[in-house]
Amino acid sequence: MARPPDEPDFPEAVATRRSRWRLQLVWLVPLVAVLIGGWLAVHAILQKGPTITISFATGEGLEAGKTKIKFKNVDVGVVTTVALSPDHKSVVATAELAKDASSMLVEDTRFWVVRPRISGGTVSGLGTLISGSFIGMDIGAAQGKSRRSFVGLETPPVFASGVPGREFVLKSESMGSLDVGSPVYFRRLQVGQVTRYDLDADGSGVTLRVFINAPYDKYVKGDTRFWQASGVDVSLDTNGVKVNTESLVAILIGGLAFQSPPDSMDVAEAGPNTEFRLFNDRTEAMKRHDRIVDTYVFNFKESVRGLTVGAPVDFRGIVVGEVAAIYTRFDRVNKEFSIPVEVRFYPERFTSRFESGKQGGRLTTDRRELADWLTARGLRGQLRTANLLTGQLYIALDFFPNAPKASMDWNTSPPELPTVPGGLQSLQEAVTSVVAKLNRIPFEGIGKDLRQTLQNADALLKTLDRVVAPEARATLIAARTALDSASNAMQPNSALAQTTVDTMREMSRMAASFRALADYLERHPEALIRGKPEDKQ
Repeated sequence: MARPPDEPDFPEAVATRRSRWRLQLVWLVPLVAVLIGGWLAVHAILQKGPTITISFATGEGLEAGKTKIKFKNVDVGVVTTVALSPDHKSVVATAELAKDASSMLVEDTRFWVVRPRISGGTVSGLGTLISGSFIGMDIGAAQGKSRRSFVGLETPPVFASGVPGREFVLKSESMGSLDVGSPVYFRRLQVGQVTRYDLDADGSGVTLRVFINAPYDKYVKGDTRFWQASGVDVSLDTNGVKVNTESLVAILIGGLAFQSPPDSMDVAEAGPNTEFRLFNDRTEAMKRHDRIVDTYVFNFKESVRGLTVGAPVDFRGIVVGEVAAIYTRFDRVNKEFSIPVEVRFYPERFTSRFESGKQGGRLTTDRRELADWLTARGLRGQLRTANLLTGQLYIALDFFPNAPKASMDWNTSPPELPTVPGGLQSLQEAVTSVVAKLNRIPFEGIGKDLRQTLQNADALLKTLDRVVAPEARATLIAARTALDSASNAMQPNSALAQTTVDTMREMSRMAASFRALADYLERHPEALIRGKPEDKQ
C-alpha cells in the first residue's frame, strides 16, 4: 500500500504469535524464594534431632518452649510439650534434641530436673534461682542400645558417668543418719560418697552403694572394713578419755569410713560392686574376724543380769570368744530353771607357743579331744563382773581343780560346757548361809536370860552393899590399923628396930665363934676325942 508523501518513514510492524510457555522474568523472584524455602525445609528436616519423652513425677520447673536440656551446661535440646500421662500418675515432657545428641540417647542415659537442692551436706542448683530450672542430662555407658523414652530421676546423680573410680555395695542392719551424698572418708580424707540406698526385699536390712573416686579406690582391698563414722566416738581406757570423729560434716549429716586391718598383708584390690559389711563403729569393724568358729553352750543356774549379747568370753585375760545368744530353760525332771548362754569360740586363738625358734600351732586338731581334755582338768565357765559401775558381766574360762567332776555333753546341739558359780554368787551363798545360821540362834531367849541374870546381879550387889559392905569396911579399917602399927614398928628409932639390931650383932658374933671353932677342928681333929690340950707353960 502506498504511503502518503507527508508521513514519516517508519518500519512496518510485523505481528508474530506469542509462545504459550514463555517465562517472564517477574516470576523468577518467587521461584527463587520457593527454592530457597524448600532447601531450608529440607535442610531443617535433615538437621532435625531426635524427639524424646521423659516421664517425671511432677511438672515442677517444666515449661513448654522454655525449659532447656543441658549436658555439661551446654544446650542440647528444649522441651516442646508438657502433658499428663494417660493414667494421670506422672507428667510426660516431650523434648527435641540437637542432631548431634542422637548418639547420647542410650539405654542408661539419665535425665533429672535441676532445681535448688540441699541433700547430704551438699547444695546444688543455686543458679536456677535466676535462670530458672532446666533438665540435666548424663550419658550412659550402654553404647549401641538406642532409646527414646526415659524416666526422669527424682534426685540428681551423685557423680557423672565416666568419672574414674569404683562403686561398692555395703550391707547394713540400719540406715543410721546416712543419705545420698553422705561423704566417705579414708584416714579422715573425703574420697567418695553414698550414691543410693535400698531397703532389702525381706526388710531385714539396708543395701547401700558407695562410689570411691580414683586413685583412692585402690585402697579398698578384699579385707577392707567399712563403718559408720556418724557422730562422736567417746572411749575411756587406761590412757584417759578419747574422742574420735571424722569431721564436723560427719557429725552433722553422717558419713562412712573405711580402712584395712592393721595386720593386712598383700591383699588384692576389691573389684567393682564388691559387697562388704557395714559395721556400727570403728571398734567393731577392727575386731579380729576369725575364719573358724565353734559354738558351745554354758548352762548357768544363777542370774545373768548384766550379761549381754556380744560380751567377751575370756581365758586368763585373752578374749577367745563372745556371747551369741541368751535363753531360758525349764528342767521338767528337776523342776528348776536355768539360763543357757550360747557362745562362739574361735579355736585359732587357742594357740601353743613353745621355745623360741620352734613353730607353734593349735593345741589339737580334734575339737572333741581338746574339749574333753580341758574339761577333765577342771576347765569351767564362770560369770564375772567386768565393770563395777555398770554391772556388766562376762564369761571367764579358767581351771578350777577343786570343782566337782564334770564332762562335756556332746548329745546336745550345740554341745554344753560345765560351769561353776560366780564369785559373787558364792559370796551371796556364804552370806545367806551365815544369815540362816544367825536366824537359828534364839536371840530372844538369850536376851530374856541375860535380862534375868542382870536383875539377879543387881539384887546381889544391893545385898552386898547392905550387909557385906559394913563388915568389909570394918575389916579394912582394922587392916589399915595393923598396917600402921607395922609401919611404926619398922621405923629406925623404934624399940623393935633396936632389939633387932642387937640380935643381929649377937648372931654375927656367934657366927664368928663357930667359924673359929671350925678352923681349929680342921687343924686339930683329935681334939674331938682328947679335948683341947692345955697350953704349955
